[in-house]
Amino acid sequence: MIAGGDSACVAVAFSGGRDSTALLHATAMAAREWPGVQVVALHVHHGLSVHADDWLRHAQSMCEAWARQGLPVRLCWRRVLLTVKTGDSVEAVARSARYLALQEMAQEVSADMLLLAHHRQDQAETLLLQALRGGGVGGLAGMPRDTLRDGVRWARPWLDHPRSAIEAYVTAHGLPFIEDDSNTDPRYARNRLRLSVWPALLSAFPEAEACLASSARRLSDSLAVAEAWCDQVLPVLCPHGVPALRSGSDHQGEASLDARAWALQAAPLRRESLRHWYRLVTGQIMSASWVERLSDEIPELLLKGRATRWPDMGLSLYRGELRWRNVPQVAGEGASAQAPETSLAIEGPGSWHVPAWHGTLRVREVTSGGMPVWMLQSLTLRARQGGEQFQMGPGRPPRSLKKQFQALGVSSWSRGGPLVWVVNQLAYVPGLGMDARVQAATGVAQCALEWCPDEGLG
Repeated sequence: MIAGGDSACVAVAFSGGRDSTALLHATAMAAREWPGVQVVALHVHHGLSVHADDWLRHAQSMCEAWARQGLPVRLCWRRVLLTVKTGDSVEAVARSARYLALQEMAQEVSADMLLLAHHRQDQAETLLLQALRGGGVGGLAGMPRDTLRDGVRWARPWLDHPRSAIEAYVTAHGLPFIEDDSNTDPRYARNRLRLSVWPALLSAFPEAEACLASSARRLSDSLAVAEAWCDQVLPVLCPHGVPALRSGSDHQGEASLDARAWALQAAPLRRESLRHWYRLVTGQIMSASWVERLSDEIPELLLKGRATRWPDMGLSLYRGELRWRNVPQVAGEGASAQAPETSLAIEGPGSWHVPAWHGTLRVREVTSGGMPVWMLQSLTLRARQGGEQFQMGPGRPPRSLKKQFQALGVSSWSRGGPLVWVVNQLAYVPGLGMDARVQAATGVAQCALEWCPDEGLG
């Protein structure tokens, strides 16, 4: 579980509960035998419980006590603020925030391994919950034993061990731990399963825990095979290259899938490749219901030659391509028509948020294709009125915005945002770029513009 080496660091997710207390203690005891290995306990303060401050103090006192006993352990903690919207699962929101905080803390302390204390019953419960929600192979495979996220290896070394073994370890070493009062709250699905269903299940099927965990392990093998197949297929389906796996949904970027080629696959292969592609580009798991819906809808839309979008997923279908953008919904032409004219005086590179337009104008230095820096001091943001002409490049004739949008394949819902003018000259159009008539000569200090709609605008 621990390899020796100069200044090696192992992180352990530490809530202060029984399981994480046992894992942290066992890891620190093992690290003591390897000179140079440090163990960092990572504690996340959610603020969901009135006892959260007490739990933090407990975690601090435990780590300090063990350090005095000669164990190479210290604490790193972080407070997170949860934003729970109507319809959100508090469990899911808290889990996402916790995992993000753990990842960030692990990177801050230069840990290349992060250990989590999930055990065999946790895995069996996960499979059952996913089955009750109609989950696919990805969900039924349960929690991965070992995975790499942004340079940090997440490992669950006790996933094959029963809960009773952890309880025995805690008793043998006399380890104090906290009891989370929310573990008895029946509003949470896992608690209902654990408190009401699990005892009856074990009474009827004593080997249920081991058998369910074994099934999850075999499904995990099947998932790995499916992902390997997808890795071979996606290069053919991605016209602009296969995206790298994202670790979250807060990044910038776009990606596309050749929907026509994808639709030629058999339905099961369509579903699997769509699920894999979406996970790569967003870092999120597409729900089984969305996979089913899109796998059925998109081929029909292609046959009818229709374009559409699914704002909740950040997806759109246009000209035979399934496209993803990190902004779930992008303001359309109608949204910008009511926005007021706005003037900006900008000195140089940077980002300027324009609340009235629900977006940000980003300015960056370039060596070619930009406008002279002095022009930035006289920018005006206006709604599209009709009749505007845009020149795509030097020596090319100006054409109407509609024709330019069509020539570049810019979908109607990606044409929102303000037109940027310098006095009476059109300078920048979202989706098209800089007008050639304002481009600076070579060697002149110049900047390019980019319009970024606020997230969630629709």
